[in-house]
Amino acid sequence: MRRRFSERPLKVELRGRMTEQTSRTELSALGEFGLIDRIASRVQLQNASSIKGIGDDAAVIDPQGLHHVVTTDMLVEGVHFDLGYVPLKHLGYKAVVVNLSDVYAMNATPKQITVAIALSNRFPVEAVDELYEGIQLACTHYGVDLVGGDTCSSPSGLVISVTAIGSAAMEDIVYRSGAKDNDLLLVSGDLGGAYMGLQVLEREKAVFKETGAQPDLVGHDYILERQLKPEARKDIVGLLRTLGVKPTSMIDVSDGLASEALHLAHNSGLGVRIYDEKMPIDPSTYQTARDFNLDPTTCALNGGEDYELLFTIAQADYEKIKANPSLTVIGHMTDKASGCLLVDKQGGLHELRAQGWDAFLRK
Repeated sequence: MRRRFSERPLKVELRGRMTEQTSRTELSALGEFGLIDRIASRVQLQNASSIKGIGDDAAVIDPQGLHHVVTTDMLVEGVHFDLGYVPLKHLGYKAVVVNLSDVYAMNATPKQITVAIALSNRFPVEAVDELYEGIQLACTHYGVDLVGGDTCSSPSGLVISVTAIGSAAMEDIVYRSGAKDNDLLLVSGDLGGAYMGLQVLEREKAVFKETGAQPDLVGHDYILERQLKPEARKDIVGLLRTLGVKPTSMIDVSDGLASEALHLAHNSGLGVRIYDEKMPIDPSTYQTARDFNLDPTTCALNGGEDYELLFTIAQADYEKIKANPSLTVIGHMTDKASGCLLVDKQGGLHELRAQGWDAFLRK
């Protein structure tokens, strides 16, 4: 059963204001320190490794004999999200999840996060409450502690920067660089849904701007949730441990399958082959892509923001994972000289190209 914030279906409204408030408290009424105190008062620590959280010059974390992994992601209004259709609560949740996904991709367990936000005076205190409600919900769901961060003013849009700290035994950590020739390439879940959810939202935004009509989102619940409220694949890390399988290399699918597969191949000094017919695509994603006159395979390869795990395993581990509904073998690693290729349904070979998300190539 897919999780939601409540039993009510996901509702997205396009509107001129980012949120509808029954009351509005200006940020200046609290000031920076008052806002920090307001945030801190709602945070409860869950992990024994979190010795000191919000309220001092720095957090104190006990590694408990493990190695730390640290990752940071920044979300910028107008670049990574549009508040015309992204609810602040969902945005807060997603900002945490995209960082936790990187920790799971190292085969580690996230324990703490810090959150820094910059916002303009168009945001009332209640909007910040809504944002942090989503942040705290993600922390509770994934068992991580919010232990610090920063707040400052912004001349225009909203900026959120989250740093996640995870831990693992040194021998358990998985890098992008460990794949071997003939290793199998697997992906969790399905691909392309988040990208198609974005296409639906952008289409309905354009209709709203032109006609003022509220969006028609009927039948798109799954792909909208993939875009607005993704989940990090904590379950896959646990599943692999239960099966006794340690990936030889791993990465999360944030910028598109093709881009991530190329990262694994490049970092491991190998080539890779991906089979079009093997790629897992949800029926709703497939049909929506067709409705938009898009190739579902292209959406799966280059869409991004699915936050599934892409990883390699030794051929000897195949019997442990075969027929598992959460995992799909989509290809294998090859020697470097064989190149990075997509094998189409007719057996034709095509050079694998990274055409997914790149913030510095936006038009």
